[in-house]
Amino acid sequence: MSATIYHNPRCSTSRNVLQMIRDAGIEPTVIEYLKSPPSRQTLAGLIQQSGLSVREAVRSKESLYQELGLDAANVSDDELLDAMIENPILINRPFVVTEQGARLCRPAELVLEILPGATR
Repeated sequence: MSATIYHNPRCSTSRNVLQMIRDAGIEPTVIEYLKSPPSRQTLAGLIQQSGLSVREAVRSKESLYQELGLDAANVSDDELLDAMIENPILINRPFVVTEQGARLCRPAELVLEILPGATR
């Protein structure tokens, strides 16, 4: 099985998810999204595959979220996506993709839903 993790090595949740994937016997493709951000199309696809709204995929605890006024109710999904592409720190993490689906793994245990034979 292959897996891809959109990873921030400074994030403990992201590090834990990466370890859970490795503990399942999978060496994932690791994309440090702050260094190599996904395209707008890839990000929108990850969000859709994960069953989330764009707003749910934004890291609202990041100070930049408020500074850019993204917390306003009238900010559209397109505007949120644009902000996430321009400022990848606003992308919530970690996103993981396997043949069994895609998840925003917060909490970390959500990764188990898309790993073979894993139990929660």
